[in-house]
Amino acid sequence: MAEEPSAKRHQGEPSDKSSNLVDVHIPGEKRKYTKTLIGVELHGKETLETVCTSEPDKAGEVISRLWKQACGQRRRIVGVGVHYTNKDEPPQMAAVLQLCIDELCLVYHIAAATKWPKRLKDFLQEEKLYTFLGFSTGGDNPMLNKSGLEINPNNFIDMQRKWKDPKTNKYYDSLADVAGGVIHPFYSAMKNKMDRGDHKLWGTSPLPDNLITYAGIDAYATYKSWKTIDNMMTSWDISKEQEADPYYHCNFAG
Repeated sequence: MAEEPSAKRHQGEPSDKSSNLVDVHIPGEKRKYTKTLIGVELHGKETLETVCTSEPDKAGEVISRLWKQACGQRRRIVGVGVHYTNKDEPPQMAAVLQLCIDELCLVYHIAAATKWPKRLKDFLQEEKLYTFLGFSTGGDNPMLNKSGLEINPNNFIDMQRKWKDPKTNKYYDSLADVAGGVIHPFYSAMKNKMDRGDHKLWGTSPLPDNLITYAGIDAYATYKSWKTIDNMMTSWDISKEQEADPYYHCNFAG
């Protein structure tokens, strides 16, 4: 079984928890808290566990759980979402980072944190063991960089630039449109479930439950959409290879 990269400790590295924490010096309403929403409703009978926290130890625990879930998958995909502080109150920065695999989502409240686990930085910089997926990601790393974080740019896919509407051959305007088409119509209404003013509250500490719910579903929709798309593209590639094989049809004849 693959070893969790962020759990490695080199010989001579101190084992105390303080050595695994990174100081944060960014504006925001600093507060240590954790909120866990279990049974967040998705499409059909699917539910989501969303852990929202500003506590580095708790974030580290959830990252370990995410890694263990990724280990059992053929294609290791991490759904990513980033929300920013209010642009009317500069300097605008990343306020919330979402990471989702299967039915587990970490919502790390950067704006409320005073430290974060080094494991988080290691996780985001991974290049070979899994792939990060977001939607309309152009501003995400610049905003995260202001907080000393970065998602490996060599391993960060922008779904908006990779997937077109099969009917119009045009790029999608929103994640809700993609997820509503490839997963379930339930996700088409995502963008209508929050008031415009709510998007100014990502720096609020603690995050209101409706924002935590939205953040979790947002990251899950990203994860599930690309997993579905990836499966479709893999099937198409296999079909093309089979059709190109001159012996393919003969194998099924008679």
